[in-house]
Amino acid sequence: MFPLVSGTILVLRLVDCPPKLELPLFGTQVPAGFPSPADDHIEGKLDLNEHLIRRPAATFFVRAAGESMRDAGIFDGDLLVIDRGISPQPDDIVIAILHGDLTVKRLKKVAGQWHLAAENLDFPTLPIGENDCEIWGVVTTSIRRHCGR
Repeated sequence: MFPLVSGTILVLRLVDCPPKLELPLFGTQVPAGFPSPADDHIEGKLDLNEHLIRRPAATFFVRAAGESMRDAGIFDGDLLVIDRGISPQPDDIVIAILHGDLTVKRLKKVAGQWHLAAENLDFPTLPIGENDCEIWGVVTTSIRRHCGR
């Protein structure tokens, strides 16, 4: 188990009505294979709040730390969008409080027993009881900054 940021958790809460930030959305898809000529057609405006946040009052951000969820596509430093208004279901990726520490894991139910499962074989799956774990929220999105910027 690891605390997300050396025992200190950075949690940011959105205000109830985040301001609109509309940015241009180009109508052309960008191929990840062979390049094609770009076109300058702007499809419209895109507000990321509308796509990433369903319940602003219940939405928080945390930064992931460590490698236990890398096979689920969550890497050290990723910004996670957490919705506390979603009821966790089996196989959801959740933020849980286990023995006083926050952790990000996949919620599993095996033979009637709940577990917090890492998505990296180097880390154990943790059985949980009713009194030693609280599911704090469901991860809805992971945002990664690429290209060293």
